[in-house]
Amino acid sequence: MSRSITLGQYFPGRSLIHRMNPRLKILSLLVVLALLFSLQTYPGLAGLLVIVLAMITTTRVPFRYFLKGLRPIFYIALFALVIYFFFTSGGVVLLRVGFITVESEGVREGIFVILRLVTLVLFSLLLTLTTTPLSLTYGLGYFLRPLRYIGLPTEEVAMIMAIALRFIPTLMEESQRLMRAQVSRGADFETGSIFRRAKSLVPLIVPLFVSAFRRADELALAMEARGYRIGALRTRMHEDTIAPRDWAVLAVVVAMLVASLTLGL
Repeated sequence: MSRSITLGQYFPGRSLIHRMNPRLKILSLLVVLALLFSLQTYPGLAGLLVIVLAMITTTRVPFRYFLKGLRPIFYIALFALVIYFFFTSGGVVLLRVGFITVESEGVREGIFVILRLVTLVLFSLLLTLTTTPLSLTYGLGYFLRPLRYIGLPTEEVAMIMAIALRFIPTLMEESQRLMRAQVSRGADFETGSIFRRAKSLVPLIVPLFVSAFRRADELALAMEARGYRIGALRTRMHEDTIAPRDWAVLAVVVAMLVASLTLGL
């Protein structure tokens, strides 16, 4: 499996977060996201960032996995910094070049948004790296279950989401394999302008789509051979139990959200 992207990958372990019930893990993540966007001060955001770093340490997942997961947001963060630095006014003028100014309020808000984005991605990676795709499927299916009453096939939707998440690193690996094959035949993906490099990627689109459809067909045949039927009632080999420690983690997260709203952090 390709290690250039961490989204959709699972790192085995026996930590508390690994063993936490997937349903409460997803629910805790939603509460953390609400807490993250309710924070308006640097101390509160810094405290939440320290907490996620401590949680990452307890899982014993190599930190390089999280660093690789942060790579895709680099250009988003850079774009956000430019927007906030040059288009947000207020505070002391830090830099003036002609009619363009950088003021302290823009720098403060820009850095705050970047830290919030990094914390968001770290918590999301913490969920996917410590939860198997199958457990994610059951967890998502559980929360989508009420939508069955309006005719939505919730089990199938959850399965589609889990398969899509699982196949992201697989497709990345396939694209890298195709690029290496093209480079061995004289293709150049590194030099030239950005438009020239984008144009050089066009020959990869057709074989990548062919490979994706082939893998999808093989997966469908394998699922049918194992008795998978749309709409059929399915059970689990292992019961999805909720331990007291899972409720304790959720209670702590909810308490943090309440404290943040109460203290105005």
